[in-house]
Order: sequence, then C-alpha cells, then structure tokens
Amino acid sequence: MKKSQKGFLQMFGGKGRFRHGIHPEEHKELTEHKAIRRIPFYKEMVLPLSQHRGAPAKPIVVKGQDVVRGEPIAEAGGFVSAPLHAPVTGTVVAVDRLVPMPDGKKGPAIIIRTWPSSTQEILYSKTVDTDAMSDDELVQAVQNAGVVGLGGAAFPTHVKMKAPKGKNITTLIGNGCECEPFLTCDHRIMLEYAENMIKGIRLVMQTSGATKAIIGVEDNKMDAVHRIREAIATASGDNSDITCEAVATCYPQGAEKMLIKSLLDLEVPSGGIPADIGCAVFNVGTLAQIGELVPEGRGLVERIVTVSGPGVSNPGNYLVPVGTPLPYLLKHAGAIEDPGMVILGGPMMGAAVATTDIACTKGITGVLVFGQEELPSPEEQEEMPCINCRACVEACPMFLNPSMLGRLSQNDRYEEMASRFNLWDCFECGCCANVCPSNIPLTQLIRVAKGGHMQRNKD
Repeated sequence: MKKSQKGFLQMFGGKGRFRHGIHPEEHKELTEHKAIRRIPFYKEMVLPLSQHRGAPAKPIVVKGQDVVRGEPIAEAGGFVSAPLHAPVTGTVVAVDRLVPMPDGKKGPAIIIRTWPSSTQEILYSKTVDTDAMSDDELVQAVQNAGVVGLGGAAFPTHVKMKAPKGKNITTLIGNGCECEPFLTCDHRIMLEYAENMIKGIRLVMQTSGATKAIIGVEDNKMDAVHRIREAIATASGDNSDITCEAVATCYPQGAEKMLIKSLLDLEVPSGGIPADIGCAVFNVGTLAQIGELVPEGRGLVERIVTVSGPGVSNPGNYLVPVGTPLPYLLKHAGAIEDPGMVILGGPMMGAAVATTDIACTKGITGVLVFGQEELPSPEEQEEMPCINCRACVEACPMFLNPSMLGRLSQNDRYEEMASRFNLWDCFECGCCANVCPSNIPLTQLIRVAKGGHMQRNKD
C-alpha cells in the first residue's frame, strides 16, 4: 500500500490516549455499515491441524468416516492447544494430508467432503448450565469448544482464563478497538452480537477472579459503544461492574499494552504481561464466541472475516466456515482475478501471501485485495539511507529507537539489541516502517533480529 499522507501524530496524556502512534487512513467505510452475511458451504473443506499457537490438534477421525457439523474431529494436543470441529456435515476423505499454510509452509490437515443434500445445521451440541459449573469446568469447556483468540493472535483462549500462578486479576478488558485499517469484523460483532459478548465477559470474570470489566472501543465506532451500553443495561442481573469506554482513535490502540494505558493509565512492565498489573485482555469477538458456544456445548466451526480492499467488488463481513478455501471466499466477494497483493489480516500487521491456495483458519481476521495499480512503484519502494529524522522514534508507542534497532539488525548484533535496546518490547506494530521517509523496512529487520536471537539462544 502507499504510505499514509497524514504521517505520524504524537499523542500526549489525556483520557483514552497513549503517547505516540500514527493515524493511517482507515478505509473502514467499505464494510463498516454492512451486516454480517453467511457464505455458502464449499464442496470440500480443508482443516489444518495447526490453526493456533501451541501444539497442533490430533486427529480423532479416520478416512471414510461420516461426521456431522459441530462434531469433534481433532483433540487438543496439550494444554496450550485447541481441538477442531467439523464445519460441515460430510465425509472425511483425508487425514494428515499436507496442505499449504498461511505462513508459506505445509502442514497436515483433515479434508471433509460436504454432503450437498445436508441442511448443514449444527447437529452436535449439548446445552449446559454454566451457573452450576466450577471455574475449572468452565475453562475446560472453553478449550473443548476450540476457542482461540479471534483478534489475529489465535492463542488458545482457555489458557488466559485463570490468573497465572502468583498473579491476581482484578480487571478484565474487552478489546474492541480494531485499529487496523480496513478491518471491521469486530465492529460488526459488537453491533450484532453484543449480548453474547456480555455473557462471555461474565464467564471469564468468574474464572479469572476479575471484579470489574471494561470494554474499550475507539471513538470512530460510537455506534458500537452505544449498542454495548444498551446490552449491558438490558442484560439480566446487576451489571454495574461492566462498563464500555470510548478511547481515542489512534493506531495501535488495539495493542493490549496501549489499551491498558488508555483505559487505566497503567503500564505493563518491560518484558511483562498484563497479569503483572492485574489485567487480562480479550478480543470482543473471542468473548462473544465464549458467550455463545459454551452454554450450548458447541465447538467453534465458523468465524467472521472482513473481505475488503480496492480489488474487491463486493466487500463485506462474511460468516465463513473454518476450512473454506480462500479462492472460494475471494470469488464470492468479487475479488479481481489477478491481484497485485493479497493480505491476511490488516495492512499494518498482516502478512502478504505468496499463494491464495490456502484455507481460512480460525486466526484470519481479514482478507485484503489490492490491484497492481494500488501498489507503490519500484521507485516509491526504493530504500534509501537513514536521514536521522527521528520520525520512527516519535511514532513508536513503546518508546524504542527503531532506527538503531534496524542498524544493529543489519549487522547481526542481536544480543545487543536485546540487552541494551529492549528488542523484545517491540510487538511489530509497523508504525516505524510506515512513517520512515527512507523506506527502510524497520519492522522486517526487527522481526529478523528476533528470529536470529532466538536461534542463537537455542544453539
């Protein structure tokens, strides 16, 4: 994408603000007012066993086995893992087949051929009384449902539902910022599934021990703020311990450290986690899935994906069965046949794919399509020497020196980056690369340094 013409904006103090950050062009008008729509079921679904952080799932079905929609087909491979459920009623035609993955590698997958005559209703579920469940039973129920972080991280959600040993969670934060340009799936979830989100918050507050919950939403989505406050007011019971707050629209407001700073004026210590200051942060879509799936004893078989960009004639937020081939989704949304670039996620932290021959997984928040004419020319992309303008320093929300980190990375000085310049405090938001007038790929250099540092520590 071409660089934002707005440059960077330094943010100082005040309610709902953090220091530094940038204001990229939003492009949310393409999809933010469109209701969620379901896409038709494809004839063959591809379910990679590794759709989340941690250990891959383990198949529990065999080739030739008939399955119904919602039925478990792979169990969690450990505590930090999540099971898989059949997204369609059909027949298993392959187990452990190697398929292309979003990261460019190949991984094992289960393939299910869809029954064309099936109504595709959920046939595998068991209603439970969550009020009668213990904290451990609720955590296990979330893992059994296969819920992972739906904001893009895809970390198994149940792992975060109880305070780590030696920590005390007092505040649950619902992350509804969705600060990435183009993406609006969380926005639509807050508008259309607010009641489920409140139910999910209640369950997580119970297991985590949090005494209050705050839902943070950027102030470019005030309709979502009003809708959530309405849902809080009309939900059964006393909900005075749940609030919704508008925060300033500024990228990367959706980063958990930034949101905690904006809402509570607290800072997560360097190298620390939110639990160190009594917080737990969950994406609003994840909370809505917990609130919907756990009481019904169902598994996660679909998610909402934003399909947008100038290369799409019918952009929108689509309810997509997990395992749907990406080319089918793109065709349904009216994507151009020969795009210049396809990005999974947002343009700031997402990744361009070398091939679209992949399946939609639980962690895909958005698919952005750009034509060749939208991409910068070779001249616009040409990397030039650093001019020491400090734009990257002023933009960095973690107060790092991206220019120095980039230079050290180019010289393989990874240990120095970690020990002196707080390499691991960077969460690769892309602000530095976005504002660099010299087109230095600072975020990529930092990412390379992290990989190199980890590899050297293994050797």
